[in-house]
Amino acid sequence: MDRDQLAEHLRFAAELGVAGVSRDPAWRRRAPEALEPARSEPCTSPAPLEPLSTILSALGPCTRCKLHTLGRTQIVFGAGNPNADLMFVGEAPGADEDVQGIPFVGRAGQLLTKIIEAIGLARDDVYIANVIKCRPPGNRNPEPDEVQECEPFLFRQIASVRPKVIVALGKFAAQTLLSTDDPISRLRGRTFEYRGATLVPTFHPAYLLRNPSSKREVWEDMKLVRRLLQS
Repeated sequence: MDRDQLAEHLRFAAELGVAGVSRDPAWRRRAPEALEPARSEPCTSPAPLEPLSTILSALGPCTRCKLHTLGRTQIVFGAGNPNADLMFVGEAPGADEDVQGIPFVGRAGQLLTKIIEAIGLARDDVYIANVIKCRPPGNRNPEPDEVQECEPFLFRQIASVRPKVIVALGKFAAQTLLSTDDPISRLRGRTFEYRGATLVPTFHPAYLLRNPSSKREVWEDMKLVRRLLQS
């Protein structure tokens, strides 16, 4: 990171309300296991994981829903650390993601990267995916039949990564994962148990580009995420 990038990162952190930084490794990562309470139960090996590569192969060139006939360029499966403690789930790929095949690489993705860095992590430390893997035409919301066909692959991704915390980015992702019609303004600031992880809903980065005044609320949500990761 050069001087200009560092200055931009610090400027964004200040916008979020970050008052300072620490070089203490415990601030950046979860506390080491040596500091965790001793467990009385015997250690057991976890069940074998389904590799993400196997899930991607099962997805294949995918013609399960109509999106493959509506102009998608390629499937956007997911990216990041396959053993991440933190996973982000968005709605669907946009135009930049459709071209590059990587989730969150446009303007909203650049903002998401800054949000991740604001809690002391790098983008490569987390895993990022979407509810559906193909871009809907005109960036419309995914339709129920599209979600029905694609969501099982997201569930398998979650089971493979085994994140400690899942951040649902935006109204659509949060409502879909939680099977609720509650608005994101009512869901954010709360935690939900979800498929072995703690789910934290927050505003979508694209929403923050249109409503920068909400960055403070997202920072509060991300501080909660950091506490959960460190606990």
